[in-house]
Amino acid sequence: MSGSPPPEHGALMDRIYRHQRHIYDFTRAYYLFGRDRLIGELGLGPGGRLVEIGCGTGRNLVRIARRYPGVRLFGLDASHEMLKTAADTVRRAKLQSRIALAHGYGEALTPAMFGESEPFDDCLFSYSLSMIPDWRAALHAASRALRPGGRIHIVDFGDLTGLGPVGRRLLLGWLRLFHVAPRVELLEAFESRQQSALRILPGRYAFLLTTGNRPL
Repeated sequence: MSGSPPPEHGALMDRIYRHQRHIYDFTRAYYLFGRDRLIGELGLGPGGRLVEIGCGTGRNLVRIARRYPGVRLFGLDASHEMLKTAADTVRRAKLQSRIALAHGYGEALTPAMFGESEPFDDCLFSYSLSMIPDWRAALHAASRALRPGGRIHIVDFGDLTGLGPVGRRLLLGWLRLFHVAPRVELLEAFESRQQSALRILPGRYAFLLTTGNRPL
């Protein structure tokens, strides 16, 4: 597995989100479905440690912190620009003591990125696998960074086939503008294994899954 994408990927993310970060949460509310449902199902206990890969503006981390008191949270993102907004989000919520942020790539995730030595209990991918160049490597890195018995939580785009040919083509074209590519083969792998925790949203628009730390 590759360790991390070339530096150009981080620069690309910064170009995409340098201005978008200011309106990201408002605009994504209309098509990043299932995030809050997954957060509500995390079932985190006091003292738990969750890392979000591709934390973006920090929106999810703040919601998780408020819903699950006593949990320590870590957010990793490839974009310096997005991390500026995430830091502001965390600061406004007065959660600096519970949420740590770091720049880096999901493919190279380790607790050491946050100055930590203990493994994480949970790892969250919220619409980030569809943007990570080597998403398989990111899943394997997450698995290595978790304690035995840890969990990986995923919400991301499905294969969109329930939207019909025209709807699917239009949405895929829109997503390509932001270098987003639904990981159809990942969903197929989960379906072939008949994962009981797999939930697919109407239109096969998105899927949610909580699984063990060996997802592939």
